[in-house]
Amino acid sequence: MSGGVDSSVAAYLLKQQGYEVVGLFMKNWDNASVTLTSNCTWEDDLLFAEMVSKKLDISLHTVDLSDQYRKRVVDYMFSEYEKGRTPNPDVLCNREIKFDIFIDECLKLGADYVATGHYCRKETVTIDGKKIYRLLAGKDPNKDQSYFLCQLNQEQISKALFPIGELLKSEVREIAEQKELATATRKDSQGICFVGKVDLPTFLQQKLTAKKGDIIEIPESYYEGKNLTGDLEVISKAFKYNREEGKKIAEHRGAHFYTIGQRKGLNIGGTGKPMYVIAVDVVENIVFVGRGDDHPGLYRKALFISNEESHWVRPDLKLEPEDSKDFLVRIRYRQPLQNGTLISKPEGLYIKFDKPQRGIAPGQFAAWYDGEELLGSGVIN
Repeated sequence: MSGGVDSSVAAYLLKQQGYEVVGLFMKNWDNASVTLTSNCTWEDDLLFAEMVSKKLDISLHTVDLSDQYRKRVVDYMFSEYEKGRTPNPDVLCNREIKFDIFIDECLKLGADYVATGHYCRKETVTIDGKKIYRLLAGKDPNKDQSYFLCQLNQEQISKALFPIGELLKSEVREIAEQKELATATRKDSQGICFVGKVDLPTFLQQKLTAKKGDIIEIPESYYEGKNLTGDLEVISKAFKYNREEGKKIAEHRGAHFYTIGQRKGLNIGGTGKPMYVIAVDVVENIVFVGRGDDHPGLYRKALFISNEESHWVRPDLKLEPEDSKDFLVRIRYRQPLQNGTLISKPEGLYIKFDKPQRGIAPGQFAAWYDGEELLGSGVIN
């Protein structure tokens, strides 16, 4: 029970289906470790969870997981940004907290399943006498949250229930209003999973030191004669630039505060076309930018995921080395699914897209689907 409308309606639906429902609220943030903003209101979330639990006549327990959250999610975030990578804390929160430590807490209460308010679906099939759990996209195309669960394994999914996965968001709101739940008109949470909306540079500056450096513009002429569509090992790697290949046009406050594809926060005006980050060098503390949203440095035809960073939700469908198969792929939440080919090599997985993709950044999760089923994911190198 997060204090939001989705988990509230999920609890109501489970009661209607005859389940014995127990609410469990997670406190995942301790302001003493890193100060956020006044928007971090877990106390408000708990209050709403209590009101809904009382309305539904279910017991509510609370558990403080802030220490584990800091170690497994927040420290990972800082570490990744320090390396010039772009992590997704929501994916980590689900893998490391909600479907790991939180499940353990639920089992202590005698639970058989853990239900969440995610917009996704689960299906159980039997293959060769063995139960296989399929993770499917939510019915609401605008709210499908299967991407955030792309790192879950079969054991975790086996214990999960997704009661609102067949509903549209509007239908969830309607149910909450009909049942007069306190969360019916409450706004959806935004920002970092269970932390809230934060100003990311301000957040990161509390652990990562601000350090002035140069912003270097790379001209489009740099790419003339470069291999943009050929050899797979070449096109799956991001371009590496040095300051001599462009010109200094401004200064920044720390390369690790920026990510590929970023436009806001550069504070560069009078350039005609908008400027976008195309690479960051945290060693030399340089941010490289390109002019215009059609700049070649913003796009890549392929990406690479090492064996250590690849994960199959359906291990029975894992590609063998030298195998390849067409899938639908996304590299960020809410990105429309893109056509691509997964190519398995001894060193890892390559994904080659039919069309060049904008803003591929190391540290992001790429997830691949067969139709509406999420099959696997991995961290982009």
